[in-house]
Amino acid sequence: MMISGKTMIYGIFGHPVEHTFSPGMHNSAFKKLGMDACYVPFAVPPGSLEDAVRAVVPLGLRGLNVTVPHKERVLAYLDELSEEARLIGAVNTIEVRKGRLIGHNTDGRGFLRSLRERGGLDPKGKKFLFIGSGGAARAVSFSLALAGASVIVFRDLDARKAALLANDIREKTGVPSMAIGQEMLPEYAADADCLINASPIGLRITDPLPMPAELVGRKHLVYDLVYNPPETALLKMAKKRGAKRLSGLGMLLYQGVIAFEIWTGEKAPVLVMKNALSKQIR
Repeated sequence: MMISGKTMIYGIFGHPVEHTFSPGMHNSAFKKLGMDACYVPFAVPPGSLEDAVRAVVPLGLRGLNVTVPHKERVLAYLDELSEEARLIGAVNTIEVRKGRLIGHNTDGRGFLRSLRERGGLDPKGKKFLFIGSGGAARAVSFSLALAGASVIVFRDLDARKAALLANDIREKTGVPSMAIGQEMLPEYAADADCLINASPIGLRITDPLPMPAELVGRKHLVYDLVYNPPETALLKMAKKRGAKRLSGLGMLLYQGVIAFEIWTGEKAPVLVMKNALSKQIR
């Protein structure tokens, strides 16, 4: 890649950022479209976030992703928020428009696009059961609520956190949502159309299943937000149980696709970006 005086710079703010797969995905897209552009990681310590955001416009950066630990704190330094970012309370994409910084959250939208295109499931009128209620669950569940989900249920070892998220969804969107205990899992799993693992369980091959195998059936779509490994123990179990299944790779891909299109106004080369991700995740 040749860097010139006209090269448009995009990137990601995070700490740490050494593990990010985004540069490979976006730089492959720029190359495919013949764009004089480059995507680079910026390691921004928590105490330097405000300075880094204030420098975006003066330095001429064209667009950014934001990852942990900055997704929530960055809101305070932006000029405008999309509806999803405001409801979710987190930003993963910054659009630079006429000197203004506009915060978006493409995580949930990426999930929805994957759900529809890869899973063949329209969320409107459907019931969803989450294991976990952290940041990923928040982004996905609010996007599902905005897309017309009929019921959203959370199970988390931290019952208070799950209850707060469920209450937030009800109050802000009007969609019925609740937190349940372990003893209620069989009832709500049987009624759900989609089972979602939004917990970190599955990142290690020694992890237990995030939900008992007997809860999963042929009627379900099982979506594991964990994307590395690409086939988790949960997805292997779901296959044996005859359920449809999706990995978090789809959400990772499409959140990047949507961010790319927000920044550039160009149609993203999805297959090229998918192949770039797949090469990095084995």
